[in-house]
Amino acid sequence: MISIIIPTLNEEKRLPKLLKSLQDQDFQGEYEIIVADAGSSDKTIEIAKSFGCKITKGGLPAKGRNEGAKIAKGKIFLFVDADVILPKDFLKRAIEEFSSRNLDCAGFAAEPLNKKPIYKFIFWVYNSFATLSERFFPLGWMAILAKRETHFKIKGFDEEIKIGEDHWYVKNAQKIGNFGFIKSAKIMGSTRRFERDGVIITCLKYIFVGIYTLLFGPLKRDIVKYEFNHYKDN
Repeated sequence: MISIIIPTLNEEKRLPKLLKSLQDQDFQGEYEIIVADAGSSDKTIEIAKSFGCKITKGGLPAKGRNEGAKIAKGKIFLFVDADVILPKDFLKRAIEEFSSRNLDCAGFAAEPLNKKPIYKFIFWVYNSFATLSERFFPLGWMAILAKRETHFKIKGFDEEIKIGEDHWYVKNAQKIGNFGFIKSAKIMGSTRRFERDGVIITCLKYIFVGIYTLLFGPLKRDIVKYEFNHYKDN
């Protein structure tokens, strides 16, 4: 079984699209969906229940993922952001490549839901760098696939990290197993943070965090302002 774990906070507009894309998957295996909610005041939980999801109390993304993992039954965990859409063949392709490469943890290539050239370029840069850095600087963004035992061996996501906890997670996973960057199953990702905070500022934040993490380790101080769900239009 695969456990799909989604941290949420007021995602009534985005979550249904992700859950519908999961419902439409061309996948014969068994899976469960767990929504770890950080106290939504909208219809997020109601929507999750209508799709048959398990509900647990979450928090910031790292805590939400960890809390979801605690009640998960699957041998493989798929941690995925609430504002993405998965192509119909995503699970099938992802699990096939994950198994054939004997991976313990994996990140994914991504394409922007907003097809403006600037976003297509940003995602191309990310995919290109993540492919090249697979062995020395693994990256995880929007979705991470990991074996159950790998997740618990590295003690899950570090909840003290302010930003970049996903990258630190895959880095720790690589230390004890095989990490791979999967390109055969792409995430369709939201660009709302770029739209809300600005392309240049958001890109600079990501670059700074990447360099800081590479040189000094995880960022556990409030150097970079990075809020969880601060969007008026979700």
